[in-house]
Amino acid sequence: MAAANPSSSSSSSPHPLHPCLSNPQRLHRPCLFKPFGSHDRKLRSVRCQIPKFEPKRSAVNSDVTEATSSSSSSIDFLTLCHSLKTTKRKGWINHGIKGPESIADHMYRMALMALIAGDLPGINRERCIKIAIVHDIAEAIVGDITPSDGVPKVEKSRLEQAALNEMCNVLGGGMRAEEIQELWREYEDNASLEANLVKDFDKVEMILQALEYETEHDRVLDEFFLSTAGKFQTEIGKSWAAEIIARRNSRLAKKLN
Repeated sequence: MAAANPSSSSSSSPHPLHPCLSNPQRLHRPCLFKPFGSHDRKLRSVRCQIPKFEPKRSAVNSDVTEATSSSSSSIDFLTLCHSLKTTKRKGWINHGIKGPESIADHMYRMALMALIAGDLPGINRERCIKIAIVHDIAEAIVGDITPSDGVPKVEKSRLEQAALNEMCNVLGGGMRAEEIQELWREYEDNASLEANLVKDFDKVEMILQALEYETEHDRVLDEFFLSTAGKFQTEIGKSWAAEIIARRNSRLAKKLN
């Protein structure tokens, strides 16, 4: 379910960055993404409800001004990330699953996987959790692009990088924005042991969700198991995937008897 077109009408469409979220003093270039639909109106409404802070210059120092700007940027960023909670993962929509998980649902359980995994030599658990939280964050703007969308991998990466740049501008740049960029790129390039492990968690979470939907909806979702077969890079990924597949095989065998 890698990737990102806006979801169908049965799910919440990811919203683009709208100028009303941006601090004019921070962003001077036009938005990369054209506003559209109800999400744009919702963001405008939310942003316009944030009271403007206009202290008397004689009563405020630069630290207070900076803190206020930082708070505004943080809430703008979190508002933009709201669509991660409401945008449904397109792979499940394409298979007719009613009320499927959101992008945020997927990332949250991946973060839990990183939290509960046993200690592994050379693996920084905290970094794994962080990578899991941000690996699909650009989908807040571009949505969930799946292989069925026919978007080349290079183009998908370009779109997501542009979206991530916009999001980090909303956040106001700085150390935290740089960290998000670094974590996302590390995952995208599969550039570390931590990225290897989180890539496996991405696949493990997907097939576990597939098994759960098979059980809940009495469906057979072979595609998700076939697409991940033999692609796990780590021992824990292979072990957890094997356990899920064993449970699935047991369930299918019981259905035949």
